[in-house]
Amino acid sequence: MARPRQTIVSLEDTPYYHCCSRVVRKAFLCGIDNSTGENFEHRREWVDARILELATIFAIDICAYAVMSNHLHVVLKVDADKAKRWSDKDVLFQWHKGFKGTLLTQKFVKGEDLNEFEMKTVNDCIALYRQRLVDISWFMRSLSEPIARMANKEDKCTGRFWEGRFKSQALLDEAAVLACMAYVDLNPIRAKMATTPETSDYTSIQRRIHSAIKGEQPKALLPFVGNERLDMPNGLMFSVRDYIVLVEDTGRLIREDKCGAISASSQHILTRLNIPAENWLKITSEFGTLFKGAVGALPALTEYCEHLERKRRQGVSNCQRWLCA
Repeated sequence: MARPRQTIVSLEDTPYYHCCSRVVRKAFLCGIDNSTGENFEHRREWVDARILELATIFAIDICAYAVMSNHLHVVLKVDADKAKRWSDKDVLFQWHKGFKGTLLTQKFVKGEDLNEFEMKTVNDCIALYRQRLVDISWFMRSLSEPIARMANKEDKCTGRFWEGRFKSQALLDEAAVLACMAYVDLNPIRAKMATTPETSDYTSIQRRIHSAIKGEQPKALLPFVGNERLDMPNGLMFSVRDYIVLVEDTGRLIREDKCGAISASSQHILTRLNIPAENWLKITSEFGTLFKGAVGALPALTEYCEHLERKRRQGVSNCQRWLCA
């Protein structure tokens, strides 16, 4: 039985979550449908653009994403502290970027006078919007609904386009986060839609590589900020170069027509994560199959289950087997 979102998300334990949505129809979300010959490749641009747009609205950062033929993956980081720092007007400004709000919230942002009752209504809206702007369910809903409407219009039909619920799993430590990111970024290579990360269209790794060539990091994605230190900025540990090399090395190992090996820099990352190279290859190839619930080392998984008052630690055996040396 599916669990309510509040029994899955625990920001006390981790801000990182892997989400996946699938279409319900036989027809493709994107790409070419071999049964009809129709080309839906342009829909990948819809999804890609919407993901990056939502990153500018929500207090939720994009770590990794991949838009596939009949599903999409995103790895998200909820930045609850950012939402708390936003002023009341900031919250409304962010909300109005993607949603209409109400007549009263629009008037408040414009600086128009409101009476006491109207201000109470606006304050209630601000509290609600602040909560929604860190809500993964609202993020995924805001991603899926516009795509479904456009696809239904294009297909000249009505009804569900996506599965009723998106899949979500907590990533409890940096090993789980990095492994899941690599798994998501390597989706097109495993599916033989691309031969290298840089040719994997509509993925975060392609966007990171194109920016790295210019000596930059993509503004739409959560940046890599190096090793942990004082005054740590918001971002992913490790260097972006090391991550790109790690994904490239892993992609070569996954492909049967390429000979590859884990480089010294990639081995350094795996050693720090305490993951043997053979385990890393297994995890990044079969992450979705191996881990059905929260992912992390045993202590982190135990705390997560305790905080959510779960009696059973789902997937504990695979976490112990594959994420511990």
